Amino acid sequence: MRLDDYDNDIRVEDQRGSGGSGLGGFGGGGGGGLPMMLLSMIGSRFGIGGIIVVVIGMALFGGLGNLVGGGQQALNTPARQAGGQNIGESCNVNAFSKESCNALASLNHTWQPILDQSGVRYEAPKLVFYAQSGSSGCGAAQSAMGPFYCPTDEGIYIDTDFYTEMDKQMGAGGDFARIYVMAHEYGHHIQSLLGTSGKVHDLQQRNPSQANQLSVRLELQADCYAGVWAGKNRDRLEAGDLEEGMRAAHQIGDDTLMKAAGRRPVEAAFTHGSSAQRMQWLRKGLDTADPNACNTFADLG
Repeated sequence: MRLDDYDNDIRVEDQRGSGGSGLGGFGGGGGGGLPMMLLSMIGSRFGIGGIIVVVIGMALFGGLGNLVGGGQQALNTPARQAGGQNIGESCNVNAFSKESCNALASLNHTWQPILDQSGVRYEAPKLVFYAQSGSSGCGAAQSAMGPFYCPTDEGIYIDTDFYTEMDKQMGAGGDFARIYVMAHEYGHHIQSLLGTSGKVHDLQQRNPSQANQLSVRLELQADCYAGVWAGKNRDRLEAGDLEEGMRAAHQIGDDTLMKAAGRRPVEAAFTHGSSAQRMQWLRKGLDTADPNACNTFADLG
């Protein structure tokens, strides 16, 4: 996908090289640690909440080894990467950093007029780079979580090493696949600005038995919003971009991830939607380029 270079209006924070705040987290010391590949796949979709679900699962199912149906697997941990002291340095630490900054600028330029036209106060999110570990307004950040959005500080958190894992381990490579991940997390920021996230959280609190189904609807809407951004920038798409996006959406579907973990897919346990659903809503946003088409809650009244 052809993106313009970022501008200096974007908000960027760089925690690489700082080691974060040391606020604990998951997979640190102790016997063997958590399987990083599974957590990366889950974290790319679940964020901090997903990691918590996995830890609860360890207690319920007698350890994560049983959950994945085999022994534990750990990825080689790369050396901690130095960060930048300003936007220019941070956005040019590596190619993925530059691409992420360019994507953030494009997302800002696309969504601000949409929200302005709707009478919603727009506030740009910040992009936070970290390596291996960091801190967020929602707690500790760990590479195993994958990219996530924290509504408390309006931050999109990314360890760019995840994109290499996404390509090599998940079979979801390509620039549009990576930008789709960014656009999905940005979609959660839009939901926060619109008040959708808060309403869903309230509904989940009142109806715990519906929590997973409501989570699926929220995540599919974020996929659709990612598609809206791509649809608004269709003239920037290149050959193969759509295929990369669809492949990435497929690979991070709940059913596909459960199968990859050696478990039978159970729809009641889905929190982000099946591969088919994620592909459907990403395409719907792209085809319509209309956020109003992303009402995944329509049948709830």
